[in-house]
Amino acid sequence: MNAALQNSVLVLNRLWQAVHVCTVERALTLLCSGHAQVVVAMNDGEYRTFSFREWCDFSGAAAGAAEQEIVRTISLRIRIPRIILLLFFDRFPNKDVKFTRHNIFERDRNTCQYCGKKFDRKDLNIDHITPRMRGGLTNWTNVVCSCIACNRRKGSRSPEEAGMRLIRKPKKPRWRPFVELQFAVATDHSWRHFLDLAYWNVELGTE
Repeated sequence: MNAALQNSVLVLNRLWQAVHVCTVERALTLLCSGHAQVVVAMNDGEYRTFSFREWCDFSGAAAGAAEQEIVRTISLRIRIPRIILLLFFDRFPNKDVKFTRHNIFERDRNTCQYCGKKFDRKDLNIDHITPRMRGGLTNWTNVVCSCIACNRRKGSRSPEEAGMRLIRKPKKPRWRPFVELQFAVATDHSWRHFLDLAYWNVELGTE
């Protein structure tokens, strides 16, 4: 058996969200049966999908593919897919709102809960109102978004000790979040876009 058939392929649901990782062998089976399409990032930055027949044609026309990236059959030369899109799966877990980075930022509307200013997410931190070193929990009612300046000012003190006030009392939101997902290691660079989205939806520890 070709060892490449056991390589990993990222699986997206019909809503283009990362939901699973499968082998190349399984991915080709899904493609051949019409249950999935290959997803490829093109040179213009857009993503294009290929059916099994289209992928076979693309594989034959694409030059420069290394031999280890090719699976051969008696009549076909098929390029190994990196990402596939399921055509008939779009379900979400029916669970409570997940305690994730994304959902915390969504709840607080990318706004520092101390100074009230809105920031890009890269310029925000997640702050424990009651510091963890004092027994503060990592949960909906004890964490808020804070800008870097406010986070430094507050330090390991309570807001009262730092002379600061919250603009609103934090609480658990009522809306449903996106599906949560965690991958320990991104094995392929082409996965990065979809795993970056997944990063914001990884459920945080509550200890």
